Amino acid sequence: MTNPASSPIPEDTPALGPREDADVRDSLYRTLVQEIEDCAIFMLDVDGRVRTWNAGAQKIKGYAAHEIIGEHFSRFYPADALARGWPDYELREALAVGRFEDEGWRVRKDGTLFWANVVITALRDPDGTPIGFAKLTRDLTLRRQEEERLRESEERFRLLVESVKDYAIFMLEPDGRVASWNSGAIEIKGYRPDEIIGQHFSVFYRPEDNAVGKPAGELAQAIRFGRVEDEGWRVRKDGSLFWANVIITAMYDGTGRLRGFAKVTRDLSERKRLEELERSSQHVSEFLATLAHELRNPLAPLRNAVGVMQLEPLLSPTIASCRDMIDRQTIQLSRLVDDLLDMGRITTGKIDLRTATVDMAEVVAQSVEAVRPLADQRQQAIDVRLPAEGVVVEGDFVRLVQVLQNLLNNASKFSPTGGRIGIEMLSEPRNIVLTVSDQGRGISPGSLDTIFTLFAQEDRLLDPTHNGLGIGLTLCRSLVELHGGMISAQSEGRGMGSVFTVRLPRARRRAGNGPENGAGRSSAAVPAKAMRVLVIDDNRDSADSLAMLIGMKGHEARAAYDGASGLVVAREFVPDLVLVDLAMPDMDGFAVLRALRANATLGRTVTAAMTGFGQNQDRERSIDEGFDAHLVKPVDMALLDALLADAKRRFLATGTGRPLA
Repeated sequence: MTNPASSPIPEDTPALGPREDADVRDSLYRTLVQEIEDCAIFMLDVDGRVRTWNAGAQKIKGYAAHEIIGEHFSRFYPADALARGWPDYELREALAVGRFEDEGWRVRKDGTLFWANVVITALRDPDGTPIGFAKLTRDLTLRRQEEERLRESEERFRLLVESVKDYAIFMLEPDGRVASWNSGAIEIKGYRPDEIIGQHFSVFYRPEDNAVGKPAGELAQAIRFGRVEDEGWRVRKDGSLFWANVIITAMYDGTGRLRGFAKVTRDLSERKRLEELERSSQHVSEFLATLAHELRNPLAPLRNAVGVMQLEPLLSPTIASCRDMIDRQTIQLSRLVDDLLDMGRITTGKIDLRTATVDMAEVVAQSVEAVRPLADQRQQAIDVRLPAEGVVVEGDFVRLVQVLQNLLNNASKFSPTGGRIGIEMLSEPRNIVLTVSDQGRGISPGSLDTIFTLFAQEDRLLDPTHNGLGIGLTLCRSLVELHGGMISAQSEGRGMGSVFTVRLPRARRRAGNGPENGAGRSSAAVPAKAMRVLVIDDNRDSADSLAMLIGMKGHEARAAYDGASGLVVAREFVPDLVLVDLAMPDMDGFAVLRALRANATLGRTVTAAMTGFGQNQDRERSIDEGFDAHLVKPVDMALLDALLADAKRRFLATGTGRPLA
């Protein structure tokens, strides 16, 4: 018994003959072709006239079958194709090779154009005689439009890339050879396309970068992570360096095969320079307050001592001379401090010189005198060797003293106790040569070129106790160069001492002399009807000299050298005025103020902050914290007198506090 599922034709259905079977297949095929709507499929006779027309042809070309059958197929072509005989050419080619394929514009019934893919196949009878053509047409307008948009987009991008001058944008082959080159690359790197295309991109790197394989390493990272970004020095065609930001992106095709790399390079040299300037400016701002404090603090006792001696009526001529010398030195030092605190002058070297003819022997004498206390404290000898004849230069006496004093201070600071420091001046036909030598720790060879750089301190980590501000040698170099000279350093290495050499042009005439330095101290009895004044300062010289000066002005003054001791003295002494240094260890001036205000007995005491910090925010903070006044060291005598008068006036006016005698 036959399975019905395997016999879809009923048993009683009569079998078809071969001819009938072929007719059925032809009918099915014609029906299939006729119903296709996505493709125009039709027949042409040997002359090119339409013989059949399917639903796809009507949909794509717009003609109904009765409108087009019998018409020549050339009506589907635009005028330019007709003018060059393209329809006939297609038929000839199809007859010659059996098949012809083309893509181009075709015309619909309504006259609109569409982009068509056309395949024409020659048809022959069994004898090989041509009997017509089968033509298949597909509407590819949407694909064509998309391809055109893509092409236009790529063209716009190419033109954009080519015209960019601020960025070097180029392609690399997978092995790193340059494959394309835009105008920005020409501008930044200096190569023309014909000079660089085909060359390996490692030519843009410094020798030391190539030695460690940096170019290959960047390509490897781009392959691993998709892209790599770096900033560093790169090399132009002329050998000059520029600071570059570089992005390398790995490029792959649709199959995942590496096709190369896209590389974008920006020249950030100007930004790098501005960042360095900004960083330098930031460093200046950070140490500016410390600089002011550290430089003004030593001036305070000097100014106070001068004030004491100026109030002493019975000074000997020698002491009076010393007082005047100190006064002159204080004025000069104050001027130097003001110059050093001018950030613009420090960073730009715009320091005005007050030039005159200067005797270098006097510069040496004053510099040695200034550094003598430090050298004596360290039991160091200073050997001076000067030429027999006088040597003069055109320059600023104070600035030249500053240079030599700075070099002597360094020599003393970095030399052992009991060591020797040498100063020698030689006279040349056009220059004078001044050397400062020591037997100290010396300078490592790698630091000889950097010790004159702003803030560079070779010994910061080796010996923190000798830390300074890192500007001394930089100022020396700037000042020497402003005088038309030069300064250099020599050393055989660590532990071998140092020699600093200053060369200055000689002057044509001789004149001028420099002031000397000295010190002195006096005391006076406390007169009757005096205010009680307490000075609290961890700098003993500053505290003692200010207390002495206030005593000379007719008041009873005491000094304390730290915050805790100052509070003990205040409770016993009950001062009418307290002057407090702000920057004290353990207990700073603000903590002292709070403790004073917490004591009911001292609640109405007038308080004044003393500090080397004199910027507006420093003054504002002192007043906000509760101080009645803010004094900058060295204290100006007129301001001190005004403070004393104001304190006494306030007590007399309010009737509070300890009754004045």
